[in-house]
Amino acid sequence: MSTINNQGLSIIREIEPLLPGNVPNIKDRIVSGIYQQAEGISAQVVRTENLYQTSLEARLDGILTSRWLGFPIMLLLLTLVLWITITGANYPSQLLASGLFWIEGQLLHLFAVWGAPTWLTGVLIQGMYRSLAWVVSVMLPPMAIFFPLFTLLEDLGYLPRVAFNMDSLFRRAGAHGKQCLTMCMGFGCNAAGVTSCRIIDSPRERLIAILTNTFSICNGRFPTLIALATIFMGTLVARAYSSMLATLAVVAIIMTGILTSLLVSYLLSRTLLQGVSSFFVLELPPFRKPQLGQILIRSLLDRTLFVLWRAVVIAAPAGALTWILANSFVADTSVFALIAGWLDPLGQLMGMDGIILIAFLLGLPANEIVLPILIMGYLSAGSMLELDSLNALQTLLLDHGWTWITALCVMLFSLLHFPCGTTLYTIFKETRSARWTIMAALIPLALGILVTLIVNQGAKTIFF
Repeated sequence: MSTINNQGLSIIREIEPLLPGNVPNIKDRIVSGIYQQAEGISAQVVRTENLYQTSLEARLDGILTSRWLGFPIMLLLLTLVLWITITGANYPSQLLASGLFWIEGQLLHLFAVWGAPTWLTGVLIQGMYRSLAWVVSVMLPPMAIFFPLFTLLEDLGYLPRVAFNMDSLFRRAGAHGKQCLTMCMGFGCNAAGVTSCRIIDSPRERLIAILTNTFSICNGRFPTLIALATIFMGTLVARAYSSMLATLAVVAIIMTGILTSLLVSYLLSRTLLQGVSSFFVLELPPFRKPQLGQILIRSLLDRTLFVLWRAVVIAAPAGALTWILANSFVADTSVFALIAGWLDPLGQLMGMDGIILIAFLLGLPANEIVLPILIMGYLSAGSMLELDSLNALQTLLLDHGWTWITALCVMLFSLLHFPCGTTLYTIFKETRSARWTIMAALIPLALGILVTLIVNQGAKTIFF
């Protein structure tokens, strides 16, 4: 089938320049003609027994793929899945964090009894173990909720309808309709989203999907976005409307990510990754009764634990490096503070500061540790810290000159910055190319710097 498809694409490439201008959408017309003929033959030889079921599925498809209802239903379901994930993960995340940090206390006591050197305790416990504890407690509960819900929609047969709805947008952007499925998977974890790009047959369009998957907000970035939106955006209005405005701010960031994905896909398809769009002939499968056992196995083992293991492998060295930088001194200044000072001029132009930028740099292995590193920098502590409440975090940030513009720039940069180490490693494994892995880091980073510069300077010009 792939051979036939490739041959067809090569023929179209040859004849398309020879066609007069009044013959638009030649590829669509060819495929449409083929399927019209197939439907005619099918109508003559196929008889449907269960007319009620067929008509019911047809009515459902008419609603779910409707031009007017398809997109609202899709956004509503995505919002519902994200709300269940965020809300449902709070308690198990706190419980898991309490258990893991209780173990940290026991390990510190054990190392003290053994008489272990301070540097060894710092690197292994306050660095590596603490980083792992935060990553596991923040990542595991949301993924354990999101991936089963996403797999449930997949098993029901709804996701092909989503691809059908989004196909026109991605096709106009020079991408593949299935990219919307990989984008949705990226909302759980960008690494899993990159892995799911295997469903796209075209190497060019698969690479576009891989390079733009980072614009889907993963669960590692949600805690930071929610905290900052609650602290700064929610306080712009009366208390009764604060939660609504904070929620809308997070949704706006998500929608910005989707639009950015379409824009970058369009630019890549016309610059670095030019080519003829492949055919996306999607035969909508029937709605199916979900197999709950298979859903749990596929989502928890194949996706959740697979991604979590990669995150753990990368987060441990990052924790050790963070502790070393915070506890290595030049004169009376830590190396951490020196690097933050070097980055501060750029940070100020972007509406942030040097400590925020170094937090993102050291948070490369896992987005979950960005906020703890930021708190550590502001408190001049020797290890990653976490405050007890949002009020304490608000006081700390305000004391260091934060405004709603700072929060907005941090939220935008959280969306538009290099992928985490787990995702970059996954990109390299999928592409087998250091070049495209580097591009996957540089494209969002360049966008993040440009957008925050524009937003910061524009906001200061308008409001100050």
